[in-house]
Amino acid sequence: MIRLSVNINKIASLRNARGGNIPDVQKTAVDCQQFGAEGITVHPRPDQRHITYKDVALLRPLVTTEFNIEGNPTPDFVELVLTNKPEQVTLVPDDPNQLTSDHGWDTIKHKEFLKQIIRQFHDAGIRTSIFVDANTEMIKHARDTDTDRIELYTEAYAANYLENRDKAVADFVTAAETARQCGLGINAGHDLNLDNLAYFALNIPGLLEVSIGHALIADALYFGLENTIQLYRRQLIV
Repeated sequence: MIRLSVNINKIASLRNARGGNIPDVQKTAVDCQQFGAEGITVHPRPDQRHITYKDVALLRPLVTTEFNIEGNPTPDFVELVLTNKPEQVTLVPDDPNQLTSDHGWDTIKHKEFLKQIIRQFHDAGIRTSIFVDANTEMIKHARDTDTDRIELYTEAYAANYLENRDKAVADFVTAAETARQCGLGINAGHDLNLDNLAYFALNIPGLLEVSIGHALIADALYFGLENTIQLYRRQLIV
């Protein structure tokens, strides 16, 4: 089965809207794992508008499945990751004030930078993934950064799924095949939901893990968190 990592940023956003500790981010992480999530993802941003650096430290001992920290590898972020040593770090080329992730790495332009960062994480025993578009050239050059995995940025798939799902997934199938030929593991994330997830999982060869936050947490408002996690996990049985 493809692993489901639950991104809990939106839980932190809700907490931060009022201050205090409701909802409890730490308890949510523990509960998600008990309810069947195979991993917990967090994406701390420089303005700490949702997950904070303090949250990361508090969550580290509570995540017993797989802890995945996403973010732009600024010096502060690199220090955060090396201090807390997650099982996986996902490098995302976010601008400081970006609302959400909206593009993958240019692995040609940033190849040497990524190699240096990835070497630091490998020396600490941390598996590394880099966020990429469904672009075969970018994936071929991602191999040269020494990353362990890529994470396919799936917004384009989700945006076009209802219009023509075969066309929407085609570039991602090609991208995944290229990644496998390059010896790279394959993760995916962004705008995957209960409508489009099963078809993506069925068609992407070698898919190892999906990271889902916004849609899953929104669905949990209606279906409950435990039921929602189980609903998403069922989409990943291929």
